Amino acid sequence: MRILGISAFYHDSAAALIEDGRIIAAAQEERFTRKKHDASFPRHAVAYCLEAAGAKLSEIDHVVFYDKPFLKFERLLETYVAFAPRGFRSFQMAVPLWLREKLFQKSLLRSRLQEFDDNFASEKLLFAEHHLSHAASAFYPSPFERAAVLTMDGVGEWATTSAATGEGNRLEIFQEIHFPHSLGLLYSAVTYYIGFKVNSGEYKLMGLAPYGEPKYAQLILDHLIDLKPDGSFRLDMSYFDYCTGLTMTNERFARLFGQPVRSPDQLLTPFHMDVASSIQAVLDEAVLRLTRSLASRTGARNLCLAGGVALNCVANGKVLRDGRFERLWIQPAAGDAGGAIGAALAAFHQFKGEPRSVAVTDGMSGAFLGPEFSQADIERRLAACGAHFVVLGEDAMIEATVEALSDQLAVGWFQGRMEFGPRALGARSILGDPRSPAMQKNLNLKVKYRESFRPFAPAVLREEVANWFELDADSPYMLIVADVKRDRQRTMSAEEQALFGIDRLNVARSDIPAVTHVDYSARVQTVSRETNPRFHRLLTRFKARTGCPVLVNTSFNVRGEPIVCTPEDAFRCFMGNELDMLVIGNCILRKTEQNSDLKQDYRSAFEPD
Repeated sequence: MRILGISAFYHDSAAALIEDGRIIAAAQEERFTRKKHDASFPRHAVAYCLEAAGAKLSEIDHVVFYDKPFLKFERLLETYVAFAPRGFRSFQMAVPLWLREKLFQKSLLRSRLQEFDDNFASEKLLFAEHHLSHAASAFYPSPFERAAVLTMDGVGEWATTSAATGEGNRLEIFQEIHFPHSLGLLYSAVTYYIGFKVNSGEYKLMGLAPYGEPKYAQLILDHLIDLKPDGSFRLDMSYFDYCTGLTMTNERFARLFGQPVRSPDQLLTPFHMDVASSIQAVLDEAVLRLTRSLASRTGARNLCLAGGVALNCVANGKVLRDGRFERLWIQPAAGDAGGAIGAALAAFHQFKGEPRSVAVTDGMSGAFLGPEFSQADIERRLAACGAHFVVLGEDAMIEATVEALSDQLAVGWFQGRMEFGPRALGARSILGDPRSPAMQKNLNLKVKYRESFRPFAPAVLREEVANWFELDADSPYMLIVADVKRDRQRTMSAEEQALFGIDRLNVARSDIPAVTHVDYSARVQTVSRETNPRFHRLLTRFKARTGCPVLVNTSFNVRGEPIVCTPEDAFRCFMGNELDMLVIGNCILRKTEQNSDLKQDYRSAFEPD
């Protein structure tokens, strides 16, 4: 049985295809259109999934959309009625769009699918509730026969937080918190207040938090959120404008903190860092209370997480260290893109009642579910771009890459199937030497063209992770933060300890300063031989040469650009920034050997994220 899952029309549109319960392919539309967070119908992603499965749409048993538009419309209307007459301007803007497009999404979906098959049958089209799609994306691919499941996001139809239990092929949501009370929207409101882009800049807020102190955490708890001991909560909506307005917060919110909303071009100050630190502390506490309550109520020893809030790897790390659950598994595409996988799996197991096979590691194939290119195809595409390259055997290619990394060059690394989800995991990555004190700043400013404070993740051999980090568990999807081992840390001088804010950035804190954040933490990715053998070989050879089994791993793109998908994308990005070397398959490209006429300027090629 083949089932196609689709998420679309909000942000991060995606498609996923399963066959007899096994995930065959999944991809986000942005990777094909080169439009960050593309929300349009995922036409290219659907076409890719069908091609990967060797199937036509007529051979698909069901197509499942990841939420229920009528329930969303009900929430929209009830919200405007509840807050009337406030928000009439927003109402005038939103309702015509819903009446024109979103309310009739079934017809819209049918017409888009008929572009693949003129005779697409409407009865094949199903709809899953948003939080069921999230929960299914977390539980069904997990390596657990039984688990508690926690979904936290902005909002689906009504639910913003939901608790579920999964066992075998059954998944039951037993408790929900409803809109407008939302941890995701609270975090996004502060993202907006700090001057970052909502639904994009939340991870920047998380990265900024360690530069500040949680001075305003109690203020947030006293005024913005009533957080109960069991993790349930309510927001004081008199401080927010997202229900009916055109912004996330209002003037009362700004008066509470004593400063106006930061404009994106305004310098970040210690105040903004303290606010970031404070909301992160509140989120950590809320998530811990929720997971403790869930552990007590269900008796489960395994926990699955999904929803956009599950991408907050700082909170995830605290949940793991809290010890209420023995094992933690997080859907790597925890946001709306992953809903495509969840919708398909929910239909297969819940609607059709089909049995579930539990994978030893998990059912995501390391998240390597996107397009791949043969060596011959790579060479043909690069030649057509005018690229100069040499082709080496695998051993020689790895040796040349290790030599470049050891010389502290920045290397683009393009191998195998593209990752599904927001993280580059060693298929579409930019790599660097973590031992270099200058690597973080150089990659941010000269390669990624983004803010200097943003941290980079370490990719580490799974068998070595406990020797370098305070973690001895799988973290294949870069979704858990842990401290660098104390014996790898560097003692700071009194003068260095006195530094504040961004001034702390350039202080080397460990043997691997390029991946050690200002609070000695790191967003760890463990690399195993089973899921990514070529990247594992590269790390193994880098360790043999340097004694260090760690590499800087960041996504292959510049600020505001989707992660590269094709060899052409990779070559354009390579020629548009200051990467030193590019490795695609067995092809080695050095910047100094390229035609200078092909150089591009990627500094302002994409809208800032």
